Amino acid sequence: MADNRLNRRRFLGTSLAGVGAGVLAGTAARTARAQAAASGANAKVAMGIIGSGGMGRHHMNVFKKYGVEWAAVADVYEPNLQKGLEIAGDKAKGYDDYRKLLERKDLDAVLISSPEHWHCQHLIDALAAGKDVYCEKPMCWSIEQGNQMVEAVRKSDRIVQIGMQRRSSPIIRDEIKKYFDDKVLGDIHLVRAEWYWNFGVDPNVDVGGKLDWERFCGPAGKQEYAPVKFRYWRYFWPFSGGNETDQGTHLMDVVQWMMGVDQPLSAVQFGEVYKNKPTETPDTFCCTFEYPSFLCTWTLGYTTSTWRNGWSITFQGTKGALFLTEAGYRVFDQVNGWEAGWPKPAKENLPGSVTSTEPHTRNFLECLKSRKQPNAPVEIGHRAVRPLHLANMALKKNTRAYLDKDGVTIKT
Repeated sequence: MADNRLNRRRFLGTSLAGVGAGVLAGTAARTARAQAAASGANAKVAMGIIGSGGMGRHHMNVFKKYGVEWAAVADVYEPNLQKGLEIAGDKAKGYDDYRKLLERKDLDAVLISSPEHWHCQHLIDALAAGKDVYCEKPMCWSIEQGNQMVEAVRKSDRIVQIGMQRRSSPIIRDEIKKYFDDKVLGDIHLVRAEWYWNFGVDPNVDVGGKLDWERFCGPAGKQEYAPVKFRYWRYFWPFSGGNETDQGTHLMDVVQWMMGVDQPLSAVQFGEVYKNKPTETPDTFCCTFEYPSFLCTWTLGYTTSTWRNGWSITFQGTKGALFLTEAGYRVFDQVNGWEAGWPKPAKENLPGSVTSTEPHTRNFLECLKSRKQPNAPVEIGHRAVRPLHLANMALKKNTRAYLDKDGVTIKT
């Protein structure tokens, strides 16, 4: 791991040094193009995508719905590249090297939907090329990378949105946030974030297509090849923080947002790979985060039945409780009546599709024209994943991990 960290620092250092010069060179042209798009009723935003896997292609279709023209697709895996080009259309060009995509002067923005170990490098290089960026979550592979990404964005004038769509969810922004602003739930000392899915891993999976493994590994350094590592990269430490960071980013962001805090004091985590072998990151875990005035538990099980399928966050206050899921939310203002099951909620709104990516996409496209900050800028993305990196350190060290007030230093 020490060698990997050193390689990452060297890999990132060369690009960070060139961010300022690259952005200055392209700023005038990009700003003029953005202003032209804002003034033209029928002007289309031209974008390129780096990483056209399943989630990337989902985003492509959503962006296309709102008028984006996909001009370029980059992926190191040939089948994903071709599927991305099918969505983009006949005029789009494909690349196996993302740097060639970034050389394109006709692109207004890029969508980064690569594995998270690549996010930092892809973002920094996109900024150096003068591009606005929509970057998938989790924003960074480490706290150190998160700091570098925030610094690089703030040295530029680019619009960067992190793909945490709950930040643009109308029901969360307009309704749920008001419960906390008005302190309707009273004092909250316990929050529970949970995610349950029945998810399997095929240890004998076949890649079935041309893959540039060395280029895929990139900042992770040299890694022994195995098809399962590529197909399930989220479950191997060199490429990801596992579901701790992947799913936890979504939920812990909402927790910190509603509770008005930026970072925990400490974290502990217990977790194992019980089912999805031979992966490395836990398929079942439970964390506890310590904040100044409350505790938050974060529990995930990918080996469960479908009885509790999906995610939820429960805020338990002295005057009431709020239960949030993909369906919507319920507010309970009593502690009695549980003998007959859940009491009738004092308020509920269950419209469904709480985490639709469409409002988040619209917000990004609007900000490309207005040049205003989006709903999920890099600072939010960094703060959201920081508690999860802390918890992963606690797991690896088998101890309680403390986060210093500087938001960077971890003590175990």
